[in-house]
Amino acid sequence: MAAGLSAAGRRVTADVWPLLQATASATAAWLVARYLFDHPTPYFAPIAAMIALTANLGERGQHAVRLLWGVILGLAVGEAVLATVGTGPGAMALGVFVTLTAARALGSPQLVVVQATVSTILVVAVGDEANGVQRLVDVLTGAGIALVVTQILFPPEPLALLRRAEKSALTAIADGLASTADAIARDDDGLAERAVGKLRDVLDRLEELRRVGRAGTSMARRALVGRATVVVREKENAEHLDLLGAGCLMLARLVASADSDARGRFQRPVRDLADVIASLAHALDDRDVRQRAADRALDLATRITVDVGPADSDRTFLVHSLRTVATDVIVFAGVDLADAIEAVRDGVPAQRVPPPAPVSGRLLGWAGRMWSRARRSPDRNGSG
Repeated sequence: MAAGLSAAGRRVTADVWPLLQATASATAAWLVARYLFDHPTPYFAPIAAMIALTANLGERGQHAVRLLWGVILGLAVGEAVLATVGTGPGAMALGVFVTLTAARALGSPQLVVVQATVSTILVVAVGDEANGVQRLVDVLTGAGIALVVTQILFPPEPLALLRRAEKSALTAIADGLASTADAIARDDDGLAERAVGKLRDVLDRLEELRRVGRAGTSMARRALVGRATVVVREKENAEHLDLLGAGCLMLARLVASADSDARGRFQRPVRDLADVIASLAHALDDRDVRQRAADRALDLATRITVDVGPADSDRTFLVHSLRTVATDVIVFAGVDLADAIEAVRDGVPAQRVPPPAPVSGRLLGWAGRMWSRARRSPDRNGSG
């Protein structure tokens, strides 16, 4: 119970800023529609803002546009049905069928289909053309405010979203490896199986990382070239987490299936790997942390090969699995794959890790950059 409440608190804390944005936008949309456009019950305006701003970060602007497109499509069909057929069961059936067919023919996403159908149903059910126009104005208000919030005031930062997803995945991987080390230390087969389950659940977090990566790439296409290059490079690096997660899952499965004697001496290396991955999760923006993680992973891969020496099949598999995971850690830290493989194979120091791209500070970061440019401008113009 306490663990569940703690997890819920962490989720709310992590999402409190987007939740506040959604709340403020819905309230602003209602106020504008009620007092500026004089709509007595402008419930569609806050609903539109809320639907757009409760979407996944990085997709909120797209949701606002899809919402608007769905409403326009539905209103057009509804008004056409009213003008030609009127109201009644037949008009309702015709309106819904035509809307669904049109949305399908256009290859519209689910949100567009739902909003278009709802708009058609409301227009035909109420039988009042003015109601359809009012709904359009309300949705324009809500979607417009959502676009201002998401694209102008607080535009999405794809690199920050990607790093957040990376941190979540790395934390889960480190937790699974720590449980694996505990299972070895206690010689507990049940705990080893639970550790395997934890690392299998990491696949869900990696799917979220892939989703964020796709959204980041889409946002990067609309960004400046330099920013787009940084995002694409970080996405390619993040994709190596798939291999790291799969490698850690295989390592945990090998530990769970090995006998006590074979896995006993691997408790320390597995614990060290968990610590290295946890350190990366807590400081993805720190080049020194990434470099230390690469160096520690290389040292671990080299030591485990020397320490074990000739071994039975279980130990051999465990050694190769540990070295694979260590290599994946080095690559994720920023070292080229070919260089990481060579470093682990030959026991040579890995290349220096390049500095990670900085994450902009959104609105405050923009203000700071404007201030810096203003201070530098006299020097560029030769004045002063």
